[in-house]
Amino acid sequence: MPVPTILFDDAKGLLSPLNDLRASFEIRTGALTTAERLVAGLDIELAGMVVPAPLVELAQESSPVPVNRPLELPDDTEVLLINGRCPLPIDAIAQLKLGEVAVEQSTQDMVAVRLTASGVRALLTGGNPDMHTVEIDDEVLLSRPWSWRAFRDRCLAWDLAHFTEHMPKAPTGEGVHQLGQMPICVHPSATVAPTVVLNAEDGAIVIDENAVIRPGAIITGPVYIGPGSTVLEHALIKPQTAIGPVCKAAGEIGGCVFQGYANKGHAGHLGDSWIGEWCNLGADTTNSNLLNTYTEITARPAPDAKMEKTGQTFLGVTMGDHAKTAIGTRIMTGAIVGTGVMHAASTPIAGTSRAFNWTTDAGTKSYRLGKFVEVAMTVMQRRGVHQSQPYARRLTVLHETVTGEVAFDWQGKDTSHLGAT
Repeated sequence: MPVPTILFDDAKGLLSPLNDLRASFEIRTGALTTAERLVAGLDIELAGMVVPAPLVELAQESSPVPVNRPLELPDDTEVLLINGRCPLPIDAIAQLKLGEVAVEQSTQDMVAVRLTASGVRALLTGGNPDMHTVEIDDEVLLSRPWSWRAFRDRCLAWDLAHFTEHMPKAPTGEGVHQLGQMPICVHPSATVAPTVVLNAEDGAIVIDENAVIRPGAIITGPVYIGPGSTVLEHALIKPQTAIGPVCKAAGEIGGCVFQGYANKGHAGHLGDSWIGEWCNLGADTTNSNLLNTYTEITARPAPDAKMEKTGQTFLGVTMGDHAKTAIGTRIMTGAIVGTGVMHAASTPIAGTSRAFNWTTDAGTKSYRLGKFVEVAMTVMQRRGVHQSQPYARRLTVLHETVTGEVAFDWQGKDTSHLGAT
């Protein structure tokens, strides 16, 4: 029988902006989110989630299982806890025995542990149940905003294999040019127009439910196009790309992961980048993903942090939710764009920008919260998504945490974040 499992977000590492509006296991790390992949790849039954306090209300809104609530299981029931920063269903998790805890050797952070329900309750309330440590030599946890890049290819390969095995399939239709011997899987509800080229010479292509591929587009696998997303005319979608649900994709896109509900509807190059929800890239927005010295890229994991080596030679922009760029925006190699950033300057985006920065040629200031929420509501409504109170409250707390500006209040509001920078 499947093992009851809790996914937990330990709030370690520096993952912002990826996790500003979602738990670590809700980050799209390939075609699937980490949670979707772990559930599909391991013999588990999701029984609960544990998230940091600022995300509880938001997680409760969307979670199919209890969030930060005690387990209602007999004391001797075996339970598996998995760190949501572990994006792959690795063998070390599946092989854990009762009383064993897997830790990442380089950080000593917990990857997973198998305990009785009583042991789990003790662990989650600050106790120290008996556990035998099993060390994992490899780096298996997300730790920095750019960590998605290190796991991207393996995650996408796992996901595409899963989709090609389990997803309903239909013929691509007349006039669609197919190349290569790797799988091409098109959902029966998807639309692929004549003159589209699907090149599966080096990797599988999956086009999910209600996706639309318009005339003249070229897709070279491995690639995933998510539910309700549209690849526009003459787009070039290059390998190692996963476009989440309800996105628009145009121009040249390669090695990118779109969390979902993002719009790159115009010409411009985007390479080796992670794009959050509700982002909008203005026409001809173009990024660099390779230094002209061909050397390892360095970046700041947070605006005030020291520069670090990323371990990557190809790395574009990591862009938080609700970020927007003006037409003709240039984005430098390894840039990190905070949640809610508006960049409308003639200078390029470079380095790590603080969330809610509003940048023009006149300088940088904070995006006024009232206006930001109003715009966000409009953008979401255009895609038929209602901005809930938990979502709006999380945006408010995040804005206050970054800017120190108090805008809205409500009964029971936690103000411990005020004064933080």
